[in-house]
Amino acid sequence: MRRRSNRSTSEQTADIDMTPMLDIVFIMLIFFIVTTSFVKESGIDVNRPTAQTATRKEQGNIIVAIKSNGDVWIDKRLVDTRAVRANVSRLHAEQPLGSVVIAADKDTKVKVLIQVMDQIRLAGIMNASIATETESK
Repeated sequence: MRRRSNRSTSEQTADIDMTPMLDIVFIMLIFFIVTTSFVKESGIDVNRPTAQTATRKEQGNIIVAIKSNGDVWIDKRLVDTRAVRANVSRLHAEQPLGSVVIAADKDTKVKVLIQVMDQIRLAGIMNASIATETESK
């Protein structure tokens, strides 16, 4: 003999549990927020020199800008050349995979550029790049 259930039709429908899907969405959101790299600007516009062998480098997270008068800017702040080491060390600790790019004006004195490069090397970064413009033919 067949038993008949007294349940109504609304109780017989299966509900889909959305909790695991929402957990996955939030985990993916956190993952994308954490892995996103933010580009830090130096805070000034620099008239960069041109070079024939210039290549585009997409990941340059620490930008050190040097104006033609010798002012050094890091993270939109004017910095003394003796403080470059501490600032670059702090920024490099925040993003260890980031590289250092020196954006020097083409009229910058070589003495200031060498002092900045020396401070970056003392911070433990040996592969700092110098930003240039591609030479137009």
